[in-house]
Amino acid sequence: MSDDFDLLETNSNEKTEKVDVNWGKAIDTMKSKLSQEDDPEVRQKILNATLDDVVHMAEKDRTTLLDAIKDLTDYQDEVGILFEKFSSLNATEQKVIDDAQNALERAKIELEDAKNKPDTWWNNLWGRKSKIKSAEDALKVAEKTRAAADNKAKAMFQERIESADVQTLLKELSYKSQAAVTRLKNREIEIKEVEDKLQDAIVEATKNHTKALEKKKEVETKLEEQYALLKQARQEIEDIADKQSAEYAQAVGKVTTLEQKVEELEGLKNAYTTLAASKDSFVHKHNLTIKVLTSLRSNLQTHRAKLKSDTEERLKYYDGYIVALKARTDQEFAAILEHLGVKTDEHIGETLAAMHTASAKHVKI
Repeated sequence: MSDDFDLLETNSNEKTEKVDVNWGKAIDTMKSKLSQEDDPEVRQKILNATLDDVVHMAEKDRTTLLDAIKDLTDYQDEVGILFEKFSSLNATEQKVIDDAQNALERAKIELEDAKNKPDTWWNNLWGRKSKIKSAEDALKVAEKTRAAADNKAKAMFQERIESADVQTLLKELSYKSQAAVTRLKNREIEIKEVEDKLQDAIVEATKNHTKALEKKKEVETKLEEQYALLKQARQEIEDIADKQSAEYAQAVGKVTTLEQKVEELEGLKNAYTTLAASKDSFVHKHNLTIKVLTSLRSNLQTHRAKLKSDTEERLKYYDGYIVALKARTDQEFAAILEHLGVKTDEHIGETLAAMHTASAKHVKI
């Protein structure tokens, strides 16, 4: 037998990429994680785990994941998040939605085409109105079918994941996380757009506030002039002795005109005062809204960054978990094969021994 025989089928002459694994650090990390586990029973179960224990733990993981995905799907319905945007549908499930959407688009086009035919005696003779009615009915059916398509696809999805393995459930959870990252990013963009609009509104409101104050000042100046003229006109009335004279009537008319001007100016003054106060008030309100929105956008950005980073790392983490589950299955299968091999060896040995005994008896005869 060659001295080069390698039981593990490795070739020492091949150049392999060196993988630097700090096993000491890895073990210390695992011990640290175990020490952080609050439940002592859980710690002991992990430390004492056998293959049978791992099978039960893996099934519990699958059940927990399944419940979490169901809860997330229900929550999507509650808050109005589109089901198909946050669920990784397979081809059959997606086809239900796509077919319904395509049928709806066709129905809209057919109705539009029917209505676009000129309303002439000839076209009506050839069934223009009946075609429009038929197209409207078809559109209503298509709308109902499209509305029901989401629920149908959702039911198919939920039925599928009921029996899905851990790998499929982890992919679904990752898909939802990635979809959430996109949704958060879109929400940040939406908030920023509103912030920009409010900034423009603040600039405009500030300008109008300044203009209103300037107009108010102009009106107040005119008011002072009119009040002075009114005071003078009233004095002139008092100075007229003959209250029945034309001069007196003319003076009264002059006072009345000045009083009307004063009243109009007072109205303008109040209007500009109110306008200035309103613009000033909304400047403060817009500023407050911007502060709130900026804070929310900042928080969304933090959550998005963490979720994005965690999701990227979880994908690697989940891959390791799935490989570990597969390795456990392979190990269990290998153990079964080894057990069968031993039993087969024993059976063959017993058979050979019986054959030897029978042969020996035959020779003696």
